Amino acid sequence: MQALLSNPWYVFLAPCMFIVMEIISIGMHKYLQHGPLWALHEDHHRYTKGKWEKNDIFSFFFSILSILLLVTGFLGGLDIRFWLGIGMLCYGMGYFLYHDIVFHKRVKLHYRPNNRYLKRVINAHRMHHQKSTDHDGVSFGFFFVGKKYDPAT
Repeated sequence: MQALLSNPWYVFLAPCMFIVMEIISIGMHKYLQHGPLWALHEDHHRYTKGKWEKNDIFSFFFSILSILLLVTGFLGGLDIRFWLGIGMLCYGMGYFLYHDIVFHKRVKLHYRPNNRYLKRVINAHRMHHQKSTDHDGVSFGFFFVGKKYDPAT
């Protein structure tokens, strides 16, 4: 707790890391997952009967990285690693809740957003699945989506 009080700017690292994770995700998604790592991402773009996809390896990787940052940062007295881990954790939770549960319905939950921004995120991801191939596509981000994806009202 003393690290937090002596370095109050650490708290701002979590939202900054959330933003950095979206930027990293856009780059990874566009240039790696829809490129040389398509073999791991392809099953995400087609219907699969199982609960797991090869694509889940990406979430698993970032989960492990977040846990390592959280644990080592906690043991280091809530140092910079802890707050970066919090940012990664928040990004991962948001992605899981909205992408895996709300959009892909990997957990059965009957939620229909009535918020314009959340509808835009769903529409952008729907367009991504409809128009994207192994080396081409649209809307690679998840939380940062342009207004052009606003659903017709």
